[in-house]
Amino acid sequence: MPWKECSVMDERLQFVARRLAGEPMGGTLQGVRNLPQNGLQDFDRYQACGVQGLTDRSRRPYRYAHQLPFQVENFILNVKPRAHQLGCP
Repeated sequence: MPWKECSVMDERLQFVARRLAGEPMGGTLQGVRNLPQNGLQDFDRYQACGVQGLTDRSRRPYRYAHQLPFQVENFILNVKPRAHQLGCP
């Protein structure tokens, strides 16, 4: 049996189309490699943003827990060279 070639975007579009046609959630997920929570999330994104909402999103975090605020980082970088000139370690 040959492999079924289908991209993630195609599967998301197929899921949304079947869901818009009125199929129940259980029937819509059959044959699509998708979990129910992912299906609901995809459908919500489609309703909010249209087809653009179904594209992959970056997994990069919005902020880093241990990163200093921009102003504090600049202050430290500006003070450090002056401290070195004064003979501080």
